[in-house]
Amino acid sequence: HIVLREVGGSGQKRLKAARVLVVGAGGLGSPALLYLAAAGVGTIGIIDDDHVSNSNLQRQIIHSDARIGMAKVASATVAIKALNPFVTVEAFDERLDAARAGALFAGFDLILDGSDNLDTRYLVNRAAVAAGKPLIAAAISQWEGQISLYHPAAGGPCFACLFADRPAQGLAPSCAEAGVIAPLPGVLGAMMALEAVKHLTGAGQTLRGRLMIYDGLYADVRVIGAARRADCPVCGTGG
Repeated sequence: HIVLREVGGSGQKRLKAARVLVVGAGGLGSPALLYLAAAGVGTIGIIDDDHVSNSNLQRQIIHSDARIGMAKVASATVAIKALNPFVTVEAFDERLDAARAGALFAGFDLILDGSDNLDTRYLVNRAAVAAGKPLIAAAISQWEGQISLYHPAAGGPCFACLFADRPAQGLAPSCAEAGVIAPLPGVLGAMMALEAVKHLTGAGQTLRGRLMIYDGLYADVRVIGAARRADCPVCGTGG
């Protein structure tokens, strides 16, 4: 990193000083957490109330067979510390709810959402907007994924600007319901970490105001523009 012109010593210091919260230690959270730790992010928060199960191991690479039954935040902490013992890990073995989200988000610089259900995604977005925090959110299903950086406080859209209406029942199934190819969350989760590093260091161009759609089955990537909606129910006048 230090020999990269876009990062350098100053960028690495910013990573060391950063506090990043990852919502979900599952398929997307696993690679994101590992790469944040490897990149030298100083404080990493993890919130998840689930426990490691055998079916997780197909894609949730931060966990192991030996840690089946362990709380995911505890399992993730073990893996992070094994990789980089100098990272401070703040583990929250609980389910994120509206009452908790505001105070929790206020203590971090950046939020990464790797949750696997729409209720949590909308909750995370509302809390991030209310706290004025940037949010990197990704979603995956079967062979496809999408990712963006949502930050209305910096002029970008929020998640609800793009997805104001919930999809009809059954149109957005979870990975357990619809299936997912094993490496896909690795691709999108690594992208989340990359966007986080760019945002924190100021390197390059982030996905703020852009939505990346990845099709793993046909090796196709599209990036489309995304703008704030004045009538957005969360960050606009419709709220």
